[in-house]
Amino acid sequence: MDTDASGHQHNSAVMRWVESAEAELFLRTLGLPDCFPSVPRVHQEIHFKAKLWFGQRITATVGISKLGRTSMTYAFEVQGHPHDGLAGSLAAFGTVTVAHVPPGSAKAQPWPAAVVEAVAPAQSSGAEDRSGVNSSPTAQTAGS
Repeated sequence: MDTDASGHQHNSAVMRWVESAEAELFLRTLGLPDCFPSVPRVHQEIHFKAKLWFGQRITATVGISKLGRTSMTYAFEVQGHPHDGLAGSLAAFGTVTVAHVPPGSAKAQPWPAAVVEAVAPAQSSGAEDRSGVNSSPTAQTAGS
């Protein structure tokens, strides 16, 4: 279902992989399971660099690049692993901005102190690659 007739992965698959890595980041890396359901997307930007193929393994990496008063921006990369004689490469990178909209609220609200405390080290690490993915904390997910 993720490929077209030529065996090339649909571009929409990238966001599902990024969302999986985002869940890993909030649930396991940051220990913020209650936060994940209250962060709707308000903006996303994807740069596609290489094709991904049916059966090709990938790794999606997500890190926090900016924390605002009511919003947060993630940077992500999707790496394609070597496949059918082709070298692995960066397939896509970009950003996703979410807003903190707690249950029962109609608009964005400031982040709870627990979120700010958990996320602050990610912002201050300063080590970023070309996509803006911070070196810590990040989360990865793998798939095909």
